[in-house]
Amino acid sequence: MKKVGIIMGSASDLPIVERAFDTLKEYGVEYEAHVYSAHRTPEEARDFALTARDRGFGVIICAAGMAAHLAGAIAANTTLPVIGIPCKGPVLDGLDALLSTVQMPSGIPVATVAINGAQNAALLAVEILAVTDPDLQSKLTASRTTAAEKVLNSDKSLNS
Repeated sequence: MKKVGIIMGSASDLPIVERAFDTLKEYGVEYEAHVYSAHRTPEEARDFALTARDRGFGVIICAAGMAAHLAGAIAANTTLPVIGIPCKGPVLDGLDALLSTVQMPSGIPVATVAINGAQNAALLAVEILAVTDPDLQSKLTASRTTAAEKVLNSDKSLNS
């Protein structure tokens, strides 16, 4: 199975990204995490993107706040799927990161989840890997079934 690369623009993004770690572990998906900045360590970020496919990665998740150029910088250097997590910052509550992540130029796509949406980023990565992995597909289907049952049980309790 391919693994997931997770890049944080700063160590301060770790509390957000930990939800992605937990979700990937839940599905048995191997991941590797790094702190690389699009601005302060551009060579390291670029090198990771350029070599990711050869190193067994199938998807890359990038978490960054403020100007949030990390996902775009990574996507510019790989044809692997890149998922951006815009992180809430101290100035504009993450809106700046969201807009920087979602407004990519044509030809360099970045899938973007909600502000601080690390769990959904990990689930999207699992869905991408599940396209060619029947075991992951089964786990996703079971998880969706369990989630639906919880909602229906809540409804039943409310109306009993």
